[in-house]
Amino acid sequence: MTKLTVGYSVLADRAQGIKPPGKNAWELLIITQGGEAEKRFADAKQIALKTTGVAKSRNAAIDNASGEYLVFADDDIVFSEKGLEEAIFYLDQNPDVSLILCRATDTAGKLRKSYPAKLEKLNLFNSAKAATYEMIVRVQDVKRLGVRFDENFGAGVENYLGDEYIFIADLIRAGGKAVFLPVTIASHPEVSSGSGWGTSRDRVARAKVFSRVFGPMAAIIRLAFGLRKLEKLGGVGNLVRFVFGR
Repeated sequence: MTKLTVGYSVLADRAQGIKPPGKNAWELLIITQGGEAEKRFADAKQIALKTTGVAKSRNAAIDNASGEYLVFADDDIVFSEKGLEEAIFYLDQNPDVSLILCRATDTAGKLRKSYPAKLEKLNLFNSAKAATYEMIVRVQDVKRLGVRFDENFGAGVENYLGDEYIFIADLIRAGGKAVFLPVTIASHPEVSSGSGWGTSRDRVARAKVFSRVFGPMAAIIRLAFGLRKLEKLGGVGNLVRFVFGR
């Protein structure tokens, strides 16, 4: 079995921008939407979907990965081969761990967010800021637990964020162990789908994510979260709307 699958989810017209890590022993899996991409990498497995939405593409990567582990990628990701090898070593040494969340930098080499300083077990309260390209999963565990990305969330659909957080929450609730590992595995441009604070669309989408993760407790969680992000939400009026999912 291949040790690692690098699973790209891209629009067909952006597939030429892929910069895969140099390790030839790793599987390169390219899932495209919006048509078929020109075959650029001789050893790559390419699959063209007729659907839209990045969550569908991530699920196709899970279903078609041949590697023991799967790291998710977009066309604008540059991976650290050393970082990936460190992450693989950790997973090899800890077979009870189903998912690890690692660090990423921007293109200037600056960490993209405030990360924990040490290894930390993930739960529903410390994994909301996860980005897909920071995640590596143990493929057989994900399949055994029946966990998939919720296709009602993520880029390409109305609820355009939160798919990563929901995936981690579902995995934890299904009995999988997830941890944060302080290893940098990727570089990604600064702008992301999580950067749209202040709009009604963003507020409603974030509210729906909390409803999906916490169910009847969502309003309380939204209030606590909203108080910490009051400025980004745009004031007290928007906080009230956020709490009530509007």
